[in-house]
Amino acid sequence: MFCRSVGGDVFSLFITFTVWPIYFQSLWKYSISFYMVKHFSGSGLEKDNLEKGLEMRKWVLSGILASEETYLSHLEALLLPMKPLKAAATTSQPVLTSQQIETIFFKVPELYEIHKEFYDGLFPRVQQWSHQQRVGDLFQKLASQLGVYRAFVDNYEVAMETAEKCCQANAQFAEISEVPLFYVYIAFFFTALLYKPVDRVTRSTLVLHDLLKHTPVSHPDHPLLQDALRISQNFLSSINEEITPRRQSMTVKKGEHRQLLKDSFMVELVEGARKLRHVFLFTDLFLCAKLKKQIGGKSQQYDCKWYIPLTDLSFQMVDESEAVPNIPLVPDEELDAMKIKISQIKNDIQREKRANKGSKVIERLKKKLSEQESLLLLMSPNMAFRVHNRNGKSYTFLISSDYERAEWRENIREQQKKCFKSFSLTSVELQMLTNSCVKLQTVHNIPLTINKEDDESPGLYGFLNVIVHSATGFKQSSNLYCTLEVDSFGYFVNKAKTRVYRDTTEPNWNEEFEIELEGSQTLRILCYEKCYNKMKLTKEDGESTDRIMGKGQIQLDPQALQDKDWQRTVISMNGVEVKLSVKFTSREFSLKRMPSRKQTGVFGVKIAIVTKRERSKVPYIVRQCVEEIERRGMEEVGIYRVSGVATDIQALKAAFDVNNKDVSVMMSEMDVNAIAGTLKLYFRELPEPLFTDELYPNFAEGIALSDPVAKESCMLNLLLSLPEPNLVTFLFLLDHLKRVAERESINKMSLHNLATVFGPTLLRPSEKDSKIPANPTQPITMTDSWSLEVMSQVQVLLYFLQLETIPTPDSKRQSILFSTEV
Repeated sequence: MFCRSVGGDVFSLFITFTVWPIYFQSLWKYSISFYMVKHFSGSGLEKDNLEKGLEMRKWVLSGILASEETYLSHLEALLLPMKPLKAAATTSQPVLTSQQIETIFFKVPELYEIHKEFYDGLFPRVQQWSHQQRVGDLFQKLASQLGVYRAFVDNYEVAMETAEKCCQANAQFAEISEVPLFYVYIAFFFTALLYKPVDRVTRSTLVLHDLLKHTPVSHPDHPLLQDALRISQNFLSSINEEITPRRQSMTVKKGEHRQLLKDSFMVELVEGARKLRHVFLFTDLFLCAKLKKQIGGKSQQYDCKWYIPLTDLSFQMVDESEAVPNIPLVPDEELDAMKIKISQIKNDIQREKRANKGSKVIERLKKKLSEQESLLLLMSPNMAFRVHNRNGKSYTFLISSDYERAEWRENIREQQKKCFKSFSLTSVELQMLTNSCVKLQTVHNIPLTINKEDDESPGLYGFLNVIVHSATGFKQSSNLYCTLEVDSFGYFVNKAKTRVYRDTTEPNWNEEFEIELEGSQTLRILCYEKCYNKMKLTKEDGESTDRIMGKGQIQLDPQALQDKDWQRTVISMNGVEVKLSVKFTSREFSLKRMPSRKQTGVFGVKIAIVTKRERSKVPYIVRQCVEEIERRGMEEVGIYRVSGVATDIQALKAAFDVNNKDVSVMMSEMDVNAIAGTLKLYFRELPEPLFTDELYPNFAEGIALSDPVAKESCMLNLLLSLPEPNLVTFLFLLDHLKRVAERESINKMSLHNLATVFGPTLLRPSEKDSKIPANPTQPITMTDSWSLEVMSQVQVLLYFLQLETIPTPDSKRQSILFSTEV
C-alpha cells in the first residue's frame, strides 16, 4: 500500500511540477519582455534617456534572469520526486534502489544550489540597477564551479543506462498503475534535462560575450567578466561541444601557355554534396579535376575526376525515365551569415594594418577570410549546368550565372565542330595531361577578394541605375526580354528583368532599374526569346528554358562613373545591339533621407503628419498599395524584388501626392510591380525611418545579442516603444508580408527575401554617417561597414517576421495582465 501511495503521490507531483511548467513556458516566453520591464525598469516602456550601454547591460542581465528562473524550475521538477523515491527505497517494495536514485540524480542538487545562489544574488542587483552596479563577481563564482558540470557530464552515460533499465523493468510494477507512467515521464524528462547543463554553460558564455561588449574597459566588472568568459570557454572546449570544420583554400602557381581553350573553378554536385572543381576545356576534351592538398614542400598537383572527349559530349535533355538530381539549396540566411563574417574579417584586417600589427596576425585573418569566401562560393550557386557522355554518364555543375553557362556551351559547341572522332586516354596519358594542368591553367585562383592584388580596384559600392532602352538586329519577330547581372562577393547574381516585348524585331522597353552594388566590377546583360509555345522550347540540362538571343557586358569603371549624369552606351552581342543608360551613386550619397520640407502630399512627409491629416492609423497610400497587391500580386514571381517601371512609379507618386481621386483606377491598370515599387518608395522617402532615428541604434544592438531571451525582451520592448503611427503601420505591413510569404512556393518570396528588400527601407537612418554601433577603438571601412549595416537591418526585420505573434497596441496597455504577480 505504501508503494502505491508513494507512486501515486510522486506521479501527481511530477505532473504538477513538470508538465504544467512546460505548458506555461510558451506563455512565459511571450510575456517576458513585459515582466522584465515591470520588475526592473519601474517605468514601463519609457527609456528616461538612460545611457544605451546601461540599457543593453540591463537587458542582457534581465534575459539571463528569466532563463535562470526557467532552468531552476526544471531542476526543481526533477528534484521534487527524489525525496519520496528515497523514502520508498527503504521499504520492501522500492520503486528505485538507493544506488539508482543516486545515479539518476547525480549532482542535480548541487547544480540547483549553485544556480539558486547565483539567481538570488543577481536578482536584487538588477532590481536596484545603477551605472556602477557590479555583477562580475557572480559570474566569476559561477564559472569557478564548473567542476560540478564536469562531474554531471561524465556521469551522463551511466545515468541514461540506469533510466533506460528502469523503464524496461516497468512490467514488474504492473500492479501499481501509476508507476509505469511515472517511469516513462522520468526517463523522458531526464533525457531532455541532460542537455540543459551544458546548454546552460553555452548560454552563460554567450551572455558573457554580450556583457563584455557593452561593459566599458574602465568598469570594475570588465576583468571579472573576462576571467569568467575564459573559464567558460575552456570548459566548452574541453568537452568538445562543437567541432568547427576547417577548410583550406586553393592557390596555384602561374604556368606556361599551352593549347587550352578555357578553364574555371566550378562547383560539382556529387551524390548530393557540393565539391569545388577546376574544369579545363582542351581542344579535344573536357576535363574535371580536383586540386590535391599540398603536403610538405610538394608542388601543386591535380587529381583527374573524369573527362569526356568533345565528340562524346552533349547537353541533351536527361531521359524522362532518369531521375534528375535535386539541387541542395543553401538557405539565404546562411549565405548572409557568411557575408557578415567576410565583412567583419575584412574590417579586422584593415584595423590591424592601420595599427601596424605583426604580419602573423594579418596572415591568420587572411586565412580565415579565404576560408569564408571559399565556403560562400561553394554554397552560393544553384543553377544547373549538365554535361552528358554518350556512354550514358551525366555530370552536374552548379553555377550562379546564366551568362557563364551560355558561355561554356558556346565554347564547347564551337570547338566540337573541329572534332571528328572519339578516343580514350591511357592511364599514363591521362596522368601526364593532369600534371600539365598546373602549368596550363589560366585561372590561377578562386575568384576571392583575398586573392586580389593590393592595387586592384575593390569594385563599386552603392547603387547603379540602369535604363534598358531598346534593341535592334533581330532577324525575325519574337517575344523578347532582358536580364541584368552584376558580380557580388566573387560571383554573379541576377538583379533585374525587363517585361516581355511581344512580336517585334525592335523592342522598346525603356525601363529603369536600381541595382545595389557590393564590390561590383562588371554589368552583364542577356537578351532572351520568351518561348510560350511548348513545342519550340529548347530543352537542355533536363530543364525547359527560354532561348538566349545574345549576351554582352560592360566594365564598371569607377573613374568613368564618378560623374553623376546619365551615360548612354551600346552593347553589341552576336549581331544584336542593346542601348542602355547608366548612372552610379555611391553609398555615401545614395538612399540619404532628406528632412521634411513640405506639409502637403505624402511622399517625404512625416508619417505622423500624414496619419493625423487623414485621420487614420495607417497612411492611405500604404493601405491602397497593400490592397492592390493582395488582390492580384500575391502569386507574382519576385513581387517586391523585381523592379517596376520607373515612369509608372513616378506617375503613381504624383497621383498620391495630389490626392488624385482616380488613383485607384490608375493602379488597376498598372503592372503590379509598379505598385510594389511605389510602396517601397514611400517608405524610402520618409524623412525618418519607420523604426525612428532615435531607436535605430538600439535595434541594431538588440539584434546582435546572443542570448535569445534577452534578445526577445529587448526587441519587443523597442518595438512597442515606437510612436503609435509607426507601430500600427509596421504591424499592418508585417501581417501583409507574412501573407506574401505564405505563397512562397509560387511567388518565390520567402520571409528572408522580403526582409532583404524591406529591411534597409524601413530601418535605414536619416544621418548620412550612421553606422552600426561599434567599438570606437575598432574603426570600420565605409564599404564593409555598409554591408554589415544593411545585413543588420535585414536581420532586425527578419526577426519580427519570424515571430509567431507580435503584441498589438491593445496588448501593450494590457501587459500588466501577463505579470507573474497577478
